[in-house]
Amino acid sequence: MKSLKLISSAIAMLICFVSMAQERTISGTVTDKSNLPLPGVQITIKGTKKYSQTDYDGNYSIQAKKEDALVFSYVGMDSQTIYVKDSNIINVVLKENNAQLQEVVVVGYGVQKKSMVTGSVSERKGKRTKIQAESNSLYTPSPTITIRGNESVSPKNEPLYIIDGVPAKANQMAKINPNDIDNVSVLKDQAATSIYGSKASNGVVIISTKNEIYKNLTEKELDKKLKILPIPTEPTQEDYDSFVENAFESPKTAPLSTFSIDVDNASYTNIRRFLNNGQQVPKDAVRVEEMVNFFKYTYPQPKNEHPFSINTEVSDSPWNSNNKILKIGLQGKNIPTQDLPASNLVFLIDVSGSMEDMNKLPLLKQSLKILVDELRPKDKVAIVVYAGAAGMVLPPTSGDDKKTIINALDNLQAGGSTAGGAGIELAYKIAAENFIKSGNNRVILATDGDFNVGSSSNSDMEKLIEEKRKTGVFLTCLGYGMGNYKDSKMEILADKGNGNYAYIDNIQEANRFLGKEFKGSMFAIAKDVKIQIEFNPKQVQAYRLIGYENRKLRPEDFKNDAIDAGELGSNHTVTALYEIIPTGVKSDYLAEQPDDLKYTKTETNSNNYNGELATIKFRYKKPDGEKSIEMVQVIENKSVVLEKASDDMKFSSAVAWFGLKLRDSKLIANKSSEEIVKLARQGNSNDGEGYKAEFIRLVETSKQYN
Repeated sequence: MKSLKLISSAIAMLICFVSMAQERTISGTVTDKSNLPLPGVQITIKGTKKYSQTDYDGNYSIQAKKEDALVFSYVGMDSQTIYVKDSNIINVVLKENNAQLQEVVVVGYGVQKKSMVTGSVSERKGKRTKIQAESNSLYTPSPTITIRGNESVSPKNEPLYIIDGVPAKANQMAKINPNDIDNVSVLKDQAATSIYGSKASNGVVIISTKNEIYKNLTEKELDKKLKILPIPTEPTQEDYDSFVENAFESPKTAPLSTFSIDVDNASYTNIRRFLNNGQQVPKDAVRVEEMVNFFKYTYPQPKNEHPFSINTEVSDSPWNSNNKILKIGLQGKNIPTQDLPASNLVFLIDVSGSMEDMNKLPLLKQSLKILVDELRPKDKVAIVVYAGAAGMVLPPTSGDDKKTIINALDNLQAGGSTAGGAGIELAYKIAAENFIKSGNNRVILATDGDFNVGSSSNSDMEKLIEEKRKTGVFLTCLGYGMGNYKDSKMEILADKGNGNYAYIDNIQEANRFLGKEFKGSMFAIAKDVKIQIEFNPKQVQAYRLIGYENRKLRPEDFKNDAIDAGELGSNHTVTALYEIIPTGVKSDYLAEQPDDLKYTKTETNSNNYNGELATIKFRYKKPDGEKSIEMVQVIENKSVVLEKASDDMKFSSAVAWFGLKLRDSKLIANKSSEEIVKLARQGNSNDGEGYKAEFIRLVETSKQYN
């Protein structure tokens, strides 16, 4: 009998083990029928106690097996059951259920039982309250909200707003700090007009704040009090390197502009995090080139022996009407997965005490599981962790043995101090010992950046990484968390090593960077890629590189193969923008140019190069090479009006425009968010993943902080 129990127990454990081995990460977004994200939706695996919830943007992730039934539940919405099949991404649209109402609601200045209210009433409570509206959420600056089911002769069809018992306007309601909201109730039909009269014929939105902070105010007092500043970053312990934006330069005194390419996009996802949390974006967190390069553009594949194609376009500047924009786009060669070299990866994971939060180590582990799913049998992974000390928790393991790798990740726990230097040393040592010639040798550092390397941390770290890049091992930095996030350290690591850098703010970003864009993120097809451009002073009075402030090089660095520059991944795109002041244009942005210099005057033949705007040169090395290869291309002096420019030109210009606005640039005349949105919409094409549409929403959301 005892042996039967043991056998039964063993079988049960085996079944459990097999079941766990079949689990994978399922993620997606939950919205309503107006495509508004729903925060706080509960996702339960039917028949179990296992559940997850959507975040602020309606995003979720959960571990589930094929054929599991996921039940999506939300107050006021019909529940929906969806079975897991082959896809790892399940997006859901929930429909309203007006029958799911509370027993008692606040109406006007009193309380009524729901049975006494003849019209529909819906209610939301908590920090992230949202009104389910026809077109806009509570957080748009001038929302046009229509209570569903209403028929009105009002041209705007807008409801009446009541804040703590005080009648308010839509723009006042939109400025309420989301953290102050305690309750939102929506009334329509007779329930609204019986209390507020005909002015409530379009329905009523009743907002109650914590401690009734707007109670008994007049309309003018309410308007004055609601002219609030954006929510400051909390706490103020995040660290960003400060820099001064590039100024206009004359091609007569500065004939060459030289910089390293940048494929990083951490700045954009970090900015997205701030805006989604209703926080003001720190000026130095905005790196315009990383915003532009978050998005993919439709450049053609290379058709020659070089690993990338070069594409240029000239059009009007949307923010300074008399100026021009030059767009330079690189498209990396798309190498089929089966043809990619074998990978020797070392996960270097920060497990210090600062990594305890849910959006740090727990998200980190789920992120790296996505990467593990992409590995092939010929790939191998080792795991090094650091806290008070560094240690190897997984020796190099075949990508075919995913269960062992995932188990090692699952066993990681946070605790201890943050001595990152020892971890970096050990990770590079293991990568070097298992080096694959002509392979993809890479350390993947995952951290919040809050670590120490030496007595003078940043300078010591810079020297350490510059030394380690000589080993031929590439570097990928994955940033996590908020509050104490150290962007400055992550940027140094990526810039000084053969590195790239991403900020992972949610599981969807992990899916994008480590899953869908795995090849571009993890496999370099060219390294030390530099760009040098010489503008023709006959056509260009002044120029400035937009962004890339931390990637600028001296002219003599261009041909110096000892100088490090950025890497380009398989099928990756890189975009750079220059703003140009054409000759003959008067501009307030130009410094006074001396005209009596003796030695800098040059004599040119007026018949030469009139059709050329600039000459552009590129230098790059093969991933395992040490000598650069040079490419040269002439840019014709041809410009198209912005209305006829490519979608890529319009959208990339809109993203740069928004970045310059967030940085409070003194070099843009037009700072209209409406115009930025308009241009972005005109250029919004090839957006299967919805990232460009998300950008437009972020710009619209940010208008309330202007």
